[in-house]
Amino acid sequence: MSARSNPFEELERLFERMSRQFDDTAGIWESDGPFSRWATAPESMAVDIVEHDEEFVVTVDLPGFEREDVEVNVTDHTLRIEAEREMESEAEEEDYLRQERRQRSMHRSIRLPDEVEKDSVTARMKNGVLTVTLPKMEVEEARTIEIDSE
Repeated sequence: MSARSNPFEELERLFERMSRQFDDTAGIWESDGPFSRWATAPESMAVDIVEHDEEFVVTVDLPGFEREDVEVNVTDHTLRIEAEREMESEAEEEDYLRQERRQRSMHRSIRLPDEVEKDSVTARMKNGVLTVTLPKMEVEEARTIEIDSE
């Protein structure tokens, strides 16, 4: 008997890949209009995910954001990171030659391969790099059930 792959797993991988592609392209166009300006690469949220035996570690580059600007939410299978920075308005008008710094808002949802212990998740931010540690949910071992005869 040959080993066949599970078609549902293949579909799930396809949907995850499509979701990542939509997330990546959603941040490419600025909200002023559908074709107003092509965004630069630093405006997207770069993410690394590492799986260890007992935890996942997610590292996110958020240059220019402070700890107070970032919100992290987690469910059993999804990590959502939102970052918003508001520019301070100055009382007097400046004669800018070029002004590229502005209010920025980014968000990213990451589907995790396994359930995590939501109450044990930790996050720290240093020098614009957010590190989220997500302990894996302990998997209960299978229990063998004896079958009684009639």
